[in-house]
Amino acid sequence: MASEPPLLLVLDLAGTFAFALNGALTAVRAVRLDIVGVVTLGMVTALGGGTVRDVLLDALPPATFIDLRYLAVAAIGALMAFGLSFRLERLAMPINVLDAIGLSVFAVLGAHKAFELGFGVVQSVIVGAITGVGGGTIRDVAIGRIPTVLRSELYAIPALIGAAGIAVAHSVGYDGVGAALVAAAVCFVVRMVGVRFDLHAPRPPGGGRRSGRDDLAD
Repeated sequence: MASEPPLLLVLDLAGTFAFALNGALTAVRAVRLDIVGVVTLGMVTALGGGTVRDVLLDALPPATFIDLRYLAVAAIGALMAFGLSFRLERLAMPINVLDAIGLSVFAVLGAHKAFELGFGVVQSVIVGAITGVGGGTIRDVAIGRIPTVLRSELYAIPALIGAAGIAVAHSVGYDGVGAALVAAAVCFVVRMVGVRFDLHAPRPPGGGRRSGRDDLAD
């Protein structure tokens, strides 16, 4: 996405950095890994959603393999997480905030890219949501747990809301950076409200609930 407006590029790289930190720290908490494993999972979390997005949109090769800034930012974020891992128990809320930032930015920019390539509103919303949750889903599968998006607080719903916001803005002719920022902010707020009040999407009657909070970055 090297040709996108400078502010959107900055947001994209910020989301990459946030997800790299989040993915690596979450991996450290869930399983004991060496530096290679931590950095790998951090980078997978940061780059996985965008790679899946570009494959779905037939925008090949994926942006992460064209612009080395994405790889560099993801690697730096993952290495920083490795260095901070000894303070992990103090980082519960920062991890959640980073996760919400990455989710918001990726969901909105995923939908934005889909619309720029000529896809409709529905397709753009779906691609945006996949971009937001894709990296974390790959990470969770890699460490052998049910993906957060399938079992936790409001996660896919904020991504869908953010993606829908930017897609609707595009469809009515407003595709400025301001629309992206507003959509990302709404996604972020909904996600953090879900974290703060332990809100969940509807579950099957009698399906039970988790006992306690088993993840820092659910």
